[in-house]
Amino acid sequence: MKSNVWLRLLLATVTLAGVDTLATHAQQMPRTDVVEVPAIGEGLCVSNVFQSNMVLQRDKPIHVWGWAEPGEQVTVTFAGEQATAMAGKDRAWKVTLPAVSANSKPQPMTVKGNNTSIALDNILIGDVWVLGGQSNMEFPLANVENGSLEIISANFPEIRILSVPHDKGPELKPGFARLHQWSDWSGRHYRKGDWDVCTPGTVRELSAIGYVFARRVHKAANVPIGVIDASRGGSTVETWTPLPVLRAMDSEPTRAKLAKWDADIASWDPQQDLENRIASHLAYVERMSKEGKPIPNNRKEKPSDLRPGPIGNHNHPGHCYAGMIAPIAGLSVKGAIFHQGYNNAFDGSAGADLYGDIFPEMIKAWRTAFGDPEMPFGILSLCTDGNPQTRDDYCEKMFNAGIEIRAAQYQTFLDFYNAGDKNIGFVSTYDLRRRWYHPQLKIPAGERIARWALATQYGFDKQVEWKPPMLLGMESRNGALLLKLDTDVSDPEDGAIEGFAIAGKDRRFHPADVAYAEKGKNDRGQVQYDRKQLVLTSPMVTEPIHFRYAWGRNPLANLQATGNKDLPFATQRSDNWRMEEVPLGVLGDEVTLPLSRGDQNKIIQALREQDKERRLKEAEQVIEANGGT
Repeated sequence: MKSNVWLRLLLATVTLAGVDTLATHAQQMPRTDVVEVPAIGEGLCVSNVFQSNMVLQRDKPIHVWGWAEPGEQVTVTFAGEQATAMAGKDRAWKVTLPAVSANSKPQPMTVKGNNTSIALDNILIGDVWVLGGQSNMEFPLANVENGSLEIISANFPEIRILSVPHDKGPELKPGFARLHQWSDWSGRHYRKGDWDVCTPGTVRELSAIGYVFARRVHKAANVPIGVIDASRGGSTVETWTPLPVLRAMDSEPTRAKLAKWDADIASWDPQQDLENRIASHLAYVERMSKEGKPIPNNRKEKPSDLRPGPIGNHNHPGHCYAGMIAPIAGLSVKGAIFHQGYNNAFDGSAGADLYGDIFPEMIKAWRTAFGDPEMPFGILSLCTDGNPQTRDDYCEKMFNAGIEIRAAQYQTFLDFYNAGDKNIGFVSTYDLRRRWYHPQLKIPAGERIARWALATQYGFDKQVEWKPPMLLGMESRNGALLLKLDTDVSDPEDGAIEGFAIAGKDRRFHPADVAYAEKGKNDRGQVQYDRKQLVLTSPMVTEPIHFRYAWGRNPLANLQATGNKDLPFATQRSDNWRMEEVPLGVLGDEVTLPLSRGDQNKIIQALREQDKERRLKEAEQVIEANGGT
């Protein structure tokens, strides 16, 4: 029975460029998925976003939708209210019930058609938050540091959790299936598409950041919380943005990205691809036979499937939006939190330019999808990757596009915030460092974004702070840069402030020495310092004009708001120089993007020489300070 449902679901999907979606799925899912409930059932049914055990959003109209026989009248009853709609020719129906207040008492919902009815139970009224991004948002609680402690403590009957199955466009998906979905990354099936009560048994596979966020918000606000995890590993910002939005953008990087995808799709020949793979297979078999080596079972069969090519890539612009956001669009929610950026860093500064253009439009599109132009949206900056930056390799480690992605995320926040958006949030994660690109310090990241939500959405602004220290201005002064901030800042360990670099017109950045600006003397003649003003200097930069902060993928940076606040100063810069043109002149006057491997190596070597030059000068200064010995 299950296999029949599965086949019907696959065969009902759209065929693109002569390539059946069954081949697409076979390529992506090497093992059979067990489908429990299809995205659209036969007869009367509701969207799978509506289930027993769910949380519905308080204080907003309750939209409920599904499918029935054409012309069938459907009545939905919930919380003492009911609404009726008639199914259209496409079988779709939708009703809207009045907004209700938060309620932790389980309530039933009934959906009645002409001859059948559906009963959902154990539904709570509270706040629903959407979790978006890629693998660092998706990263499960069971895999993080202290995750096991969180799991055994996760007895929260008023927190409900849902993970949306991975799907993609190009067409907007009207719903999602409830299934056990195979993960190539983990080599196992994950249960996706079911609303669950939060227990130690159900929470293991949930986003660690999402769980910690939900736990904190629930316990502080004392209302039921639902989290919908709609994240997918290895995804880009453009795939989370509706394709029509992207095509309407006045953005050269976006136009170039779309043109590249369009050209790749137009040139894709599935039959030629199959013939090439067959030829490669036959050559492999012949070589193995000549060498007397056995052929593995999984490579004995000659390829026979037609692959979809670029249109089957989940990172095709708009695809993750179409496959994972569109099925839940229209649902009333409280807000969203988003943690992504790794895959956009592969394209150098062009990828960062693209990110800066698209990310604001993505946020607006999500707000539109959930029917709230002021929907709270919290940004978690791109996390760390690679070995930590040190003073020995400081300049070399500045050459990484992931840093520019992180800066673009903060700039997006600033643009919304400075325009008066009171529902935009931002937290840094660069100091939650581990060498792997999936740093397992997720619990503090969830705590930080929860602070933003509690302070801005739940009335706890007097008890908790969330906003990072913000730059108010910069000026050049006697061979130094003076930065003015909106709050007192310091190293939380009361040591030297690290993380700033300054450069002159030659674009040769060096780590800066940082001191507080003097503001006068007290009545005892002691110098007083202004901890809201920083003076940046370097013996290597006599006339600085720009600064960068936390400019490493795993940066040497420690500046925070003073006090026990855990509010890092965000990755940012005052210049707009491309990473491929820093330092100035390494590649001549004309720089062609994307850089060749050889040109990348030239820049890295120049940065290494900067580090070497600075360290030699520092060593000379130490020798001189010790009398030349």
